[in-house]
Amino acid sequence: MTGAPTPPLAEADALELLRHGSLELEGRLVDASNTTMRAVITQDGVTARCVYKPIRGERPLWDFPDGTLAGREVAAYALSAAAGFQVVPPTVLRDGPLGPGACQLWIDEERQDEPLVGFIPAGELHQGWCRVAAARDEHGASFALAHADDPRLARMAIFDALVNNADRKGGHIIATVEGRVHGVDHGVCFHTEEKLRTVLWGWAGRGLPAEAVELLEQAGSLLADSGGALAENLAGHLSTAEVGAVLRRLRRLLASGRYPGPSPNWPAIPWPPI
Repeated sequence: MTGAPTPPLAEADALELLRHGSLELEGRLVDASNTTMRAVITQDGVTARCVYKPIRGERPLWDFPDGTLAGREVAAYALSAAAGFQVVPPTVLRDGPLGPGACQLWIDEERQDEPLVGFIPAGELHQGWCRVAAARDEHGASFALAHADDPRLARMAIFDALVNNADRKGGHIIATVEGRVHGVDHGVCFHTEEKLRTVLWGWAGRGLPAEAVELLEQAGSLLADSGGALAENLAGHLSTAEVGAVLRRLRRLLASGRYPGPSPNWPAIPWPPI
């Protein structure tokens, strides 16, 4: 995402603004499959941009219940924030000009000479990059779909495995001007069946780093507290079976101690990848 720079907001301030600010629509993001609007949100002299996804603009999917994608976006933020993954930008469920929907803080993207994910000529894949898949262009030249061997992406890959993200495209990964890496578009997460589909397969089969184990253990502790804020938040947006599936995936990751690999029963890479 690009746009005029938004002054950094503390997370609590961003959530307050998203929940209670006045929304003014700027336009529609035409590349999105569901209705996705960019808006300006203002409260008490504080202004920022946000992404607003009304529930009524969600395209029906064969494998996810209708009208649940916005709630899944909010659940992904809740888990990311509470457990310390810090992957998903502040996101709330609120009313808006087109009805209730997910409202997420707009993230200004840093202009980079070399993106974190992309297609690289096969002979130019250098140290510091993880190869995901082989590809050819329309002229038959060989390329590699690859991503940077970056700890920020490694954390995102574990988060995606935990929430069962079925659509981690390269375009859903945003490197910010503050040096952070955010992921957006989490509407097709938390399914009870294995649906992990991502461009971040470069660590598949590798041992989990200590940070990943710590984050998973923190998430497990929070989810095990059925009366806690995180469990109650997820229960407000997901089914009981879906929340239970998060815990099963978490325990499986900790038991294996490794990044998961692609399932033979589900497409491994989203289309388009970028």
